[in-house]
Amino acid sequence: MTAERVLTPTPTAYRWRWPALAALLLGEAMNLLDATIVQVAAPAIHADLGGSVSDIQWFTTAYTLPFAVLLITGGRLGDIAGRKRLFVIGVTGFMLASVACAMAPSVGLLIAFRVLQGGAAAVIIPQTIGLIKAMFTGPEMAKALGSIGPVMGLAAVCGPVLGGVLTHADLFGSSWRAAFLVNVPLSLVVLALTPRLLESRAPQRPTLDLTGTLLAMAGIGLVVHPLIGADLAALSWWSWGAVAAGLCLMAVFAVHQRRVARAGRSPLVEPSLFAHRGFPAALVTSTSFFAVTNGLMTVVVLQLQLGAGVGVLKAGLTLAPWSAGLAVASWIAGAHLVKRYGQRVMSFGLAVLSAGALSAIAVYRAADADPGSYPTPLLFALGAVGVGVGLFTPAFFTIALKPLRPQEIGSAAGLLNAVQQLGATLGVAVLGSVYLGSTHSGDAAAGLRAVQLAVWGAVGLVVVSFGASRMMVDASASADAGTGR
Repeated sequence: MTAERVLTPTPTAYRWRWPALAALLLGEAMNLLDATIVQVAAPAIHADLGGSVSDIQWFTTAYTLPFAVLLITGGRLGDIAGRKRLFVIGVTGFMLASVACAMAPSVGLLIAFRVLQGGAAAVIIPQTIGLIKAMFTGPEMAKALGSIGPVMGLAAVCGPVLGGVLTHADLFGSSWRAAFLVNVPLSLVVLALTPRLLESRAPQRPTLDLTGTLLAMAGIGLVVHPLIGADLAALSWWSWGAVAAGLCLMAVFAVHQRRVARAGRSPLVEPSLFAHRGFPAALVTSTSFFAVTNGLMTVVVLQLQLGAGVGVLKAGLTLAPWSAGLAVASWIAGAHLVKRYGQRVMSFGLAVLSAGALSAIAVYRAADADPGSYPTPLLFALGAVGVGVGLFTPAFFTIALKPLRPQEIGSAAGLLNAVQQLGATLGVAVLGSVYLGSTHSGDAAAGLRAVQLAVWGAVGLVVVSFGASRMMVDASASADAGTGR
């Protein structure tokens, strides 16, 4: 032991770090729970509040869209004003918005409150990593960061089942409203633990790019809005015009980001990320992949409840094999397979996902003989889908972040999470519209044909994910060869 090490005091571990970690993990889990619970409860909400059947898609996209576009801004606000402060504000806002959703008397107000809920989630989630780094050091930090994956896996398992159980139980006549009210006790537990958090800010305060945020919101909104509830084969000239205008605004957004960076301010998206050839491919991969997972889950729930007449509890339990397969495969891949087999795990995961989706198509096709019956073999197909998702996800994020410089990791992770939510939004909009545009409510046979068409669309998106992921891997391999790694 050197004299320097003797004289240098050992940093004292923060006393309340583990209770504080519990608050952060529960805050993260609430987001995934809310998204999956509402997907299962959405048809029951529509049956109670009425409105257009396309409103079922809005119950999800009204949450994921603001979550996607405000996620990076939420992280910047924490860097500036304090991550603990923003975490508390976000959880409080999420709880109040959940109560408002539960009390909503109409479809329009529910969708508006879902927007607020998504905005609050965008404030909560970006603070987690920074707060963990402020409270943990050394091996304990790795352990704390590694606990996020299993907790999210558990939330993925519990969400669909909990959504079905709560809505079916109809506690005190609450029906679907309990799917939102469950966030209240969870939020109160988180808020009770937040005094144990350490305050944390960025060493150098970044600037806010409000213009970039508004451009991104307007551009993505114009692209997504016409796709929801539309007959995609017969979009009107107005709808195509809105999509074109949205794409133009996204081009303006890209130019604006470069100008902000050249001016020495903090852009919403770090332009240097795109100097890595594989990173744009990673963004495409993430968008298409999460469009598959969220869109596919939506159409399965819609077909079960609207087409086959299955109750909300049984619909939620039908998704349990998906969630269980995802959780187990994700843990195995993250702990063992990615270290040993690298990018091959990602490709294998997409292959398993494709096999599960094709099996689901076969199940729906076989059900044509008895359209109103419950498709029991679907459980095995959805289990395979979950395993594919669980294998793909850890490998994807490991490979996507590998070629980046340390100072770029935070920005890249925020952007990947944002496009993940964008992919979820597009998946629900596009695949949900493929299903709803090809069926008639109450017509079980038409529902089976429509869900097959939607799942074929998901298979097509998996092919896009595979092609983009190969480009990502090839670029990473070229970068390694160029640096001699």
